[in-house]
Amino acid sequence: MDQEQQPQAYPHVLLFPLPAQGHVNSMLKLAELFALAGLEVTFLNSDHNHERLVRHTDVGFRFAKYPRFKFETIPDGLREDHPRLGVSFMELFESMELRTKPILREMLVKINPPVDCIIGDGALGLVLDVADELGIPIFQFRTISASGIWAYFAIPDMIEAGELPIRGNEDMDRLITRVPGMETFLRCRDLPSFCRDSDMTDSNLQLIAKETRKNLSAPGLILNTFEDLEGAILSHMRSKCPKIYTVGPLHLHLNTRLAETNGTMVHQSPNSLWEVDRSCLSWLDEQPKESVVYVSFGSIAVLSREQIMEFWFGLVNSRKRFLWVFRPDFMPEKGSIPAELVEGTKQRGYMVGWAPQEEVLAHCAIGGFLTHSGWNSTLESLVAGVPMICWPYFADQQLNSRFVSEVWKLGLDMKDVCDRRVVEKMVNDLIVDKREEFVKSSAEIAKLAKACVNVGGSSYCNLDRLIEDIRSMNRNCSK
Repeated sequence: MDQEQQPQAYPHVLLFPLPAQGHVNSMLKLAELFALAGLEVTFLNSDHNHERLVRHTDVGFRFAKYPRFKFETIPDGLREDHPRLGVSFMELFESMELRTKPILREMLVKINPPVDCIIGDGALGLVLDVADELGIPIFQFRTISASGIWAYFAIPDMIEAGELPIRGNEDMDRLITRVPGMETFLRCRDLPSFCRDSDMTDSNLQLIAKETRKNLSAPGLILNTFEDLEGAILSHMRSKCPKIYTVGPLHLHLNTRLAETNGTMVHQSPNSLWEVDRSCLSWLDEQPKESVVYVSFGSIAVLSREQIMEFWFGLVNSRKRFLWVFRPDFMPEKGSIPAELVEGTKQRGYMVGWAPQEEVLAHCAIGGFLTHSGWNSTLESLVAGVPMICWPYFADQQLNSRFVSEVWKLGLDMKDVCDRRVVEKMVNDLIVDKREEFVKSSAEIAKLAKACVNVGGSSYCNLDRLIEDIRSMNRNCSK
């Protein structure tokens, strides 16, 4: 029997994330959990992002210890100098459908050993299409909250019921009743940002709704969440998709499994597409306990100069310490900075281009997080027990911020407001005036998060079940 006909000793899993920081980060953690379990893993990254990942992290060294792990790359279809940020980020979907999809199909036909199972990013319907065409089993992995997926799923129902489109600013606080499980607290302003378009045939809105309906019709759905956090919404989702694997929070889950292997808990290197500035950790070491507000708006948000000035004045005027992640491409409009902001930052602030966020949030000097409410950031803050001020930028972030403030009681929601006086007040509420109530809620949920990834916890057991289901796809697999 020649080599190509030999039975595979291990199931071969291919993971393909949407080419964006949050998606790559969480899917790499899932890939490493598979590698720890002894699966053969191929991680398919875009050429553009993989070059940045290799340049700014030790990802090659970290994954070299897994002999059955390899990276492959594929074009995302955009020109190299495309910003892949802000509103232009959505152009990625069309380019991948047109240019990446046929290359993926050819790659999967030729890959050796053959792929037994694909873990496709649930935001990329093209992966499901190709897998179905080639007869390859696929699980879909959504990197957003279960609640965000459920709201996306309900978009056609909201349109049919006349709850969408939103009829101007006076309509923003109207309750939405067609998202089961959220009838008592979900307002128009809390819906995913795509729902704010007045044109219900908008291509982005229709794309999100269509892909999410595909997710819940898939054979299995993997989520970076846990039962004690989103159990009520998950029960509704399981009426449409019974096989849901909740395996999060993935960053904590990976650290826990690595500790089982190494005998000690370790902080993972950030899977960062930007150069990490670790000097902020030394600065934090010099600050009093729980005195610093960490500020980061993620990897895609682009703010106007006016918006950034409002945040900056609010932070300085609060007279609280702050650590601000200020990406080089965060503010396209350049100009001089007012002297009082320069001086106030010199006295109480510190700014970096990118930070090792998991380590920052776990630092004892951090007292709060001013965040864009991306799901990875929300989970990382939640695990660290750090209360949040939420200023969502787009997509599912509007919904996450509502859950943080109204359902989980972990902080304050500042959506649709960009005013220095509000920033100043909310920072003081978070660090001083309302701190006790937020810290209590945060500590309770952090405890639940840690329990779910320990032996016998829901996420721990669900990951074991997922791995066994993947193993069963290869009858020749040695267990």
